[in-house]
Amino acid sequence: MPEISETFTGQTVICTFDVTPGTAEDLVEALRSAWDDVVTRHPGFLGGAIHMNDAQTRVASYSQWKARSDYQEMLRSPEMRARSRIIHGFARSFEPVMYEVVASYD
Repeated sequence: MPEISETFTGQTVICTFDVTPGTAEDLVEALRSAWDDVVTRHPGFLGGAIHMNDAQTRVASYSQWKARSDYQEMLRSPEMRARSRIIHGFARSFEPVMYEVVASYD
């Protein structure tokens, strides 16, 4: 389970994908497969989620890692590199961004 707290010392990554309603489900399916087989099994993975908007034009993923290097190593793995090419083919654009939690509210 992700920890959304100002005291969290790991790495948070939010990735947004710009898609069409015709490719949104394909992208989500490819992301689920990558998360099931690669992302969640990589050392340092703490938790995350995949989201899709109502119009099926945006998909976002949220993940947390013990360290930035854990996320980077996962991305560089041969299996994830192959899956990334497929995933990116479903999106018009995508943007992975690393964040720090600066405030949280319950």
